[in-house]
Amino acid sequence: MQNPAIKASGLMKSFGEGEAKTLALRGVDFEANFGEMIYIVGPSGSGKTTLLSVLSGILRPDSGTVSVEGVDVWHLSADQLADFRLNKIGFVFQDYHLFPRLTTAENVAIPLILKKKDWDKAVEQAVKYLEIVGLKARAGLPPVKLSGGEQQRVAIARAMVSEPDILIMDEPTASLDGDTGHTVVGFVHRNLLNQNRCIVVVTHDNRIFDFATRILKMEDGQLARSEV
Repeated sequence: MQNPAIKASGLMKSFGEGEAKTLALRGVDFEANFGEMIYIVGPSGSGKTTLLSVLSGILRPDSGTVSVEGVDVWHLSADQLADFRLNKIGFVFQDYHLFPRLTTAENVAIPLILKKKDWDKAVEQAVKYLEIVGLKARAGLPPVKLSGGEQQRVAIARAMVSEPDILIMDEPTASLDGDTGHTVVGFVHRNLLNQNRCIVVVTHDNRIFDFATRILKMEDGQLARSEV
């Protein structure tokens, strides 16, 4: 039997101290399987982005466990965790996080450069992924020359260029109009979701709910219920 893509248990995370202490996660259990595109929804401040950060190995929980493909990520050393994220997890940030002094292709190539791949070969592979997201013609342009929807597709290409098994997307349509957002997420669902990949999405955008396998609602640091 195949292990779940992600399995978390008893996640607790707080910020601040004393009277200013805020509980962002309150004993969260979470499981996602390969072949699923799971949405996490809920009001601002409910802990959605904190949960994504903990699941992806970016933010250490106060307590609880996170297993990705059977590996307990928070028992890895810092170097092991960095390598694990680089090879297994692609993260699409809400505000793209593109480097303005690099070309579009160079931005996409960053994960490969970090894996010590030859620069020219990394850029060549990046261009192939830009072609997949329909932006091959923009490969030599800086991000400032791209529209918001195009920049989001660049961020998706960068997250996918090293072919990770887990794709995590934080508010992927927040800066996009409705039609563009639906097109971008539809592209992800159509081209990137398969039986060997798991996609987890945090969103407020009910216009893209039709692409979800499952929808989990988060309230006050807890996953309150699921909707089909």
